[in-house]
Order: sequence, then structure tokens, then C-alpha cells
Amino acid sequence: MTNDIQGNTLEDSEQNEHMARVLVTTTYSSDSIILAITRLSIERVYMLIDKKPDETQKETIDSINKTFGSIVEIKEKKIELYDFVDVAKTTINLLDDISQKDEIYVNITPGKKTQALGVLYGCYARPKYIKKIFYVPEGTKDIITLPILHFDISDTQKEVLDNIEKIDTPAALADEVETSKAMLYRNIKDLSDRGFIECKNEGGYKLTDAGKIARL
Repeated sequence: MTNDIQGNTLEDSEQNEHMARVLVTTTYSSDSIILAITRLSIERVYMLIDKKPDETQKETIDSINKTFGSIVEIKEKKIELYDFVDVAKTTINLLDDISQKDEIYVNITPGKKTQALGVLYGCYARPKYIKKIFYVPEGTKDIITLPILHFDISDTQKEVLDNIEKIDTPAALADEVETSKAMLYRNIKDLSDRGFIECKNEGGYKLTDAGKIARL
């Protein structure tokens, strides 16, 4: 009973009052997905699917549906293949739409590395929503729990990320984010040291991919 999610709106059935165990997973081979569904007693699965899935991925989708479709709610969400910023945005939107009463488990084992990174970064943007992020090493049945990190940026730093590419002068940027120039420079240095912004060749700053995700 697979349903493709259109936009950011999920069906009313997903807003159940009782807590559900939810699996969000990249999708290619099926082994880690089957392991997670059975071992974690998953009730709902969101399979992150390439926009143009190849035959292996199609076979995995069919296999998961045939094996679990009658007992587990299975949905698909299309994601980019190599644009990990877009994957992170898609993951964030999905996490925002899942009921916060649910326990969310995230599997980054199958699929491209760019997709795994995007999903991981999406989780870092919404760390409080996640119960566990895990990886299953190839050829094993070991579920390796990964740390649930977060970007840890202040409200002021988020405003800096939102505006640093749009406002040229430090004085105007300080006014926009309602802080002193001295504090602005401290925030810019901290954001730069942590890899969220970088200097442009022609002067000024630009967001890195990490910075684009951290402000979401």
C-alpha cells in the first residue's frame, strides 16, 4: 500500500494520536531496511527514492512492499541523486510533517553518499525530532547508532546567515540583525570557523552548503 507524497502535506492517517515507530530510510538495497523494520518494530516507512530510480532500486521497492505492505504503512518520497542540500531540505520538510509524537528512526545505509549526507544534515537541523540515526555495515546485521548532532547556531547567527549574502556593508548587516558591529564580527568569525560561510574572491561572504542547511 505505497503512496507517493505530494508536496509537504501528509495524509490525515499520519496524524494519529498514538505514538508510532517511523522509519525514514535512503533506498537502494533492501537488507538494512528489512532489518530495521523487523528489529525496531516499525509501523510506518518513508522510503527516500531517486527521482529516476534504476532497476535495483525498483526491485527493492517492490520487495519491501510485497514483504511488509500488508502490515506496515509504506510511503515514498522522491529525492535528488547528487544534490545533498536539496536532499537535506526534503528531509527537513518530511520531519516537520511527521507527528512529533512519533518515534523517528533514520537509516542512512543504502543509496548514494550524497543522499546519506543530505539526510544526515537534515536530521542535524531537526535533532529533537529524531530517536535514532543508524548505519548497518555491509554483510552484517549490526545496527550502528550514530550521534545526533545539531548545528547549534544562535538566533542572531541564523539572522546573519539569512542576510549575509543580501546586505553588503557590516554596518547595514549589524542594523538588520540588531547587534553591535563588534558582536557581528564575532558571529561572522564563528560561522566562518565552523564552515557555514566563506569569503568570496571579490570580497564579502557567501554561504557554504552547510550554511544553507543550518539556517533552515
